[in-house]
Amino acid sequence: MNEESFHTGLVAIVGRPNVGKSTLLNRLVGLKISIVSRKAQTTRHRITGVLTEGKRQFIFVDTPGFQTHHRNALNSNMNRTVNQVLAEVDVVLFLIEAGRFSQDDRKVLSLLPPEAKVILVLNKVDLTADKATLLPFVQRISSEFSFAEIVPISAERGQNVPELLETIGRYLPEGEPMFGEDDITDRSERFLAAEFLREKLFRLLGEELPYGMTVEIEKFEVEGNLRRIHAAIIVDRAAHKGIVIGKGGERLKRISSEARVELETLFDSKVFLETWVKVKSGWADDERALKSLGYD
Repeated sequence: MNEESFHTGLVAIVGRPNVGKSTLLNRLVGLKISIVSRKAQTTRHRITGVLTEGKRQFIFVDTPGFQTHHRNALNSNMNRTVNQVLAEVDVVLFLIEAGRFSQDDRKVLSLLPPEAKVILVLNKVDLTADKATLLPFVQRISSEFSFAEIVPISAERGQNVPELLETIGRYLPEGEPMFGEDDITDRSERFLAAEFLREKLFRLLGEELPYGMTVEIEKFEVEGNLRRIHAAIIVDRAAHKGIVIGKGGERLKRISSEARVELETLFDSKVFLETWVKVKSGWADDERALKSLGYD
């Protein structure tokens, strides 16, 4: 790489659901822009994170985990997003858990273009007690695909993430920056508000989480250093409404309060957040409804 010229490129983060893609994106960018949960299907959109360091600009794309179950319009949309991203990027980070390679991982691997510059990223190495088992594990996976590099990391702890960044940098093509030096994402504040609220739903509803649920920002106004946000939580069935609201409205109040606190940190401003729950039956299998809710 010519250090005097500028290098920039699109870097996709792909893997099965719940393998740590959003955690890695947030770690690479240095700020939380993609929501994180132990639940599968947390990320439903293509999230772009930007990091500019010296003569390099990394444009990271956190994709939804490729869906092999629950076949409906929403899942098809998420899988379509993964395929579109793979066709556009310069580098692919194929993220798996160290020591674990399932059929779902293999399904994602089968989608990767053979000519792509793919870096195998072994996440959660800090949880591997016997590091000696990693070499035969890597050899087995490498027999199925020709990886450009292999990097072990812990996205949660930040272990070896700077080394991963340097490895990616070697594969960035020469080109002009696509974003400003201080930009961290191409997503709007309105979009981020919906995502952060949706994360709190995932985290605080636990096993009661309704599958057919999303968030729609109906009004987003900026008044000086105040953001006024009016958000509808969309559920698929009337019976789910009570689950989200909770006894005496306490659960919805807590969800909204925790989301507001994080949004104030993200936006560096005061946030007024008003939330309510709406029933929109069949939205997850309705292409028109998905488009109106921002799934493109």
